[in-house]
Amino acid sequence: MSKRIAIFGVGAAGSYIGAFLTREGYDITLIDMWGEHVSAMNEKGLSVSGSQGPFTVPVKAVHLTDAINIVEPFDIIFLAVKSYDTEWASHFIKRFLSPTGVVVNSQNCMNDRLTASIVGFERQVGCIMSGITVALWEPAEVNRGGQPGRDRGHDVFRVGELHGQITPRVQEIAEMLSCIDGSHATSNIWGERWSKLTTNSVGNPVGAMTGLASQEFAQDPRARLIQVQIAKETCSVGLALNVDIAPISGVAASTWAKADDGEVFEELDAKFQPRPGAADWRSSMAQDVVKGRRTEIEYMNGYTVQRGLELGIPTPVNAAIVDVVKQVDAGTLKPDPSNVERVLSAAGL
Repeated sequence: MSKRIAIFGVGAAGSYIGAFLTREGYDITLIDMWGEHVSAMNEKGLSVSGSQGPFTVPVKAVHLTDAINIVEPFDIIFLAVKSYDTEWASHFIKRFLSPTGVVVNSQNCMNDRLTASIVGFERQVGCIMSGITVALWEPAEVNRGGQPGRDRGHDVFRVGELHGQITPRVQEIAEMLSCIDGSHATSNIWGERWSKLTTNSVGNPVGAMTGLASQEFAQDPRARLIQVQIAKETCSVGLALNVDIAPISGVAASTWAKADDGEVFEELDAKFQPRPGAADWRSSMAQDVVKGRRTEIEYMNGYTVQRGLELGIPTPVNAAIVDVVKQVDAGTLKPDPSNVERVLSAAGL
């Protein structure tokens, strides 16, 4: 409890982590660039609603422009910014890290090597947030949808060293996060990261380009075809890179890579069909589109396209959806269900 901890990037995920750790008694400083959010948190506290709320906790929030005045270093810094902010944010937080401190990369996408190259490979660990849906629509108010992982036998947090050994510090951080939800230290951070990349890639852009929530586009078999094909391509690339990919929705990566087999496809398609009683949730990328923010499409599906090109592995569906979401980003396309056919046509399906 005596360690000084910062969360840099207090969006939905950062706010959620920060609220629980503060309530648990940890010394937490929240650093963000959204002035209205910072002011609201300092004035009225940070509120959590949804499946693990409601509660409100007083927090210590600092605007990015005032962070330079922080003098005492941090022992642990959670990095939770968008992928396109990784490089400058990693340089910025390096100055605030104690000599024995560690950065916990809590982002989506494959940014661990970039942050580690800046702060030091021995000073960074990865943290996967698996199977959690959170949203921040209003300042100082974060909401969680769905069921907590503990209620379904699922560990949301997986913390691991880049070299794969289980160390006391990743065990300590995993234990720290257990006050929020199920958590464990992993010896396979890269496989967990690729599994999360696949999960994000199949859901985020479909919601972003259609303007539909999860249970709405799940009713469209053509949208589900896109999702299965994205997973197939992403797993094929990861397996070619010899990544030990953790199961996606309980299914082995090698099975997803065989999605063109008719019987296998039916099994995989079932994973994306509407679920009775499930929350109709907007993905984080869909939330970005609604807010008029840039998406992470180039760092998500675009990463698979890039690595596929290097390996000579075709990724036509990922490439098509990157193109469509980039047009939505640019404002030349509007989010609409008709974009499903646009992606399938461009991918030759």
